[in-house]
Amino acid sequence: MMEVNSLMEIIVEIHRVLSNSIILFFLLLGLWGVVRAIRKRGVEASYLGAMVIAEVLFILQAVLGAVLLFDGARPGRIVHLIYGTFALVALPGLFAYLKGDDSNQAQWYYAIAILFLFGVALRAIGTGV
Repeated sequence: MMEVNSLMEIIVEIHRVLSNSIILFFLLLGLWGVVRAIRKRGVEASYLGAMVIAEVLFILQAVLGAVLLFDGARPGRIVHLIYGTFALVALPGLFAYLKGDDSNQAQWYYAIAILFLFGVALRAIGTGV
């Protein structure tokens, strides 16, 4: 059987690798959104689906982080937890605020928010070390 310490090391590594995947995904998603907005396109189902995948990645990251936190691992700074919490609620909050708007203006809002979350994810990585 696997020891608890080696299991926690695996979870730490998954948390680290997933954070890198999240920043790349958010950068690409944000750039895709900007291109769509520049082309005067609205929000389509494919873009909403990609945002759902992005949110699921953040949720998975938060679950892994919570497992590590409850096991006694501490992030580099408490602001790491604040960044993570903000990242979890930002997209659902924006979606609720826009109330299903699929206009070009909404596409701009989503693209800018996702690029902002890209920056939040970068900062979260920097504060978690």
